[in-house]
Amino acid sequence: RNPAYLIYTSGSTGHPKGVLIDHRAITNRLRWMQDTYHLTTDDRILQKTPHTFDVSVWEFFWPLTTGATLVMAQPDGHRDPTYLTQAITRHHITTIHFVPSMLRAFTTHLTTTGDTLPTLRRIICSGEALPDDLAHTVHTHLNTELHNLYGPTEAAIDVTATECHPGHPVTIGQPITNTQAHIHDPWGNPTPIGVPGELLLTGIQLARGYHHQPALTAERFTPTAGGQRAYHTGDLTRWTPNGTIEYLGRLDHQIKIRGHRIELGEIETTLTNHPHLTAAVVHPHGPTHDQHLVAYLIPTPGHTPDPDELRTHLRAHLPEVMIPTHWITLTELPLTTSGKTNRKALPPPDANAHHGQREHTPPDTPTQRLIADAYTHALTNHTRPVGIHDRFFDIGGDSIRAIRV
Repeated sequence: RNPAYLIYTSGSTGHPKGVLIDHRAITNRLRWMQDTYHLTTDDRILQKTPHTFDVSVWEFFWPLTTGATLVMAQPDGHRDPTYLTQAITRHHITTIHFVPSMLRAFTTHLTTTGDTLPTLRRIICSGEALPDDLAHTVHTHLNTELHNLYGPTEAAIDVTATECHPGHPVTIGQPITNTQAHIHDPWGNPTPIGVPGELLLTGIQLARGYHHQPALTAERFTPTAGGQRAYHTGDLTRWTPNGTIEYLGRLDHQIKIRGHRIELGEIETTLTNHPHLTAAVVHPHGPTHDQHLVAYLIPTPGHTPDPDELRTHLRAHLPEVMIPTHWITLTELPLTTSGKTNRKALPPPDANAHHGQREHTPPDTPTQRLIADAYTHALTNHTRPVGIHDRFFDIGGDSIRAIRV
C-alpha cells in the first residue's frame, strides 16, 4: 500500500495533476500482463516510451520481473519508423507498444519498404482510440498479434484489454483481473447493452488520488454503495452484446492527440492570460486519428491577435502538442440557451485560419516547390497552398507528420 510512483497529467485549471499509484496497483497490472501474455526468457521488449508516459512503467518492469530481455531504444527513437524497424530486426524484438497514431506512421513505412519483421510476435496498442482500418492494415501486412488496451493514468496504466482479430470491429475489451467497469447514465444508473454512458472504474488499480488536491480527488474518485471507490473517467462508452466495451469518445473537453492526454481548458486558461485576449476557446477538428487544435479568439478592444505572438506565449508554458494549428478571431463566442459556449456552433477552420493576415508567397524555385509539395502531402488537413514563409510546425506539422515529409 506504499506509493510506487507519482506521475503528472494535464489539468483543466492550468495546473498539472499528480497521480499517486500504490505498489499493489502496479503489481496487479504487471501480474495480469504476465498471466495473459506469458513472456519467457526468449522474449525481448523494446523500451521506447518516454518515462513521462505511464506505459513506460510496464515496459521497464514487465521484462525485468519475468526474465525476458529489456532493450532500451535510443532517445527519441519512438518517433522514427526507420530506426524502429532496424531496432526490431537487429535486437530480435518480440513485443512492442505503439500509440495508434505512431502505429499508423510505422505501418505506412512498412508498406513502403516491404519489411515483414519475422521476430515480432505481439503489438500492444494504447494511449488513444485504435481505428478499425488501422487494425486491418496491421493484420494485412504483419504476421503478429494485435492487442488493444485501455486505461487512464488514474488506474495504473490499463484496466481493460482485448486481442484484435481480423474482420472484427475494435473494442477496448473487458476489465482485467481485480478491476471492474461500470457504465452509467447521467443520473447514475447502469446503462443497458448498447446505450452510451460514462465509464466508471473500481478495483485494486485505482490511484490514491491527486497529490495535494483533495477537492479534485473527491470530485473524480467517489464512494460506491459497496464501500469501494469509483473513478469517473469522463469517457463515453457502451456495452456490446458480447460483453466487451466500445469506446465512443470524451464526455468533457479532455482529448487525446498522438497519445497525449490534453485538457483543452489548460490551453484556454493559458491563452486568456495573454493581455491582448479577453476570451479563448480551443476545439479539436479532423478525424480521431489525425486531429488538430483550433483556437477561437476574442481580442481585447483595439488589438488584433497575432498567431506568432500567441504561439510564443503558449510555448513558454505548454508542450508543442498543445499548440493550436489554426487561429480564428471572432467578435463573440456562440452560446447555448444556458449561456455556455456552444462548441458545436464554432465555425470550422478555413483556408485563412492558419496564419491570420500573413501574406502568402508561393514557391518559386524547384527546391521550394519540392518542399511545398512534401508539406502538402504530409499535412492532410492543410487547406491552403503552402507558401515559402509557412513554418512546418505552425501549419499543423508535428513529429509524426515530419516522418511523412
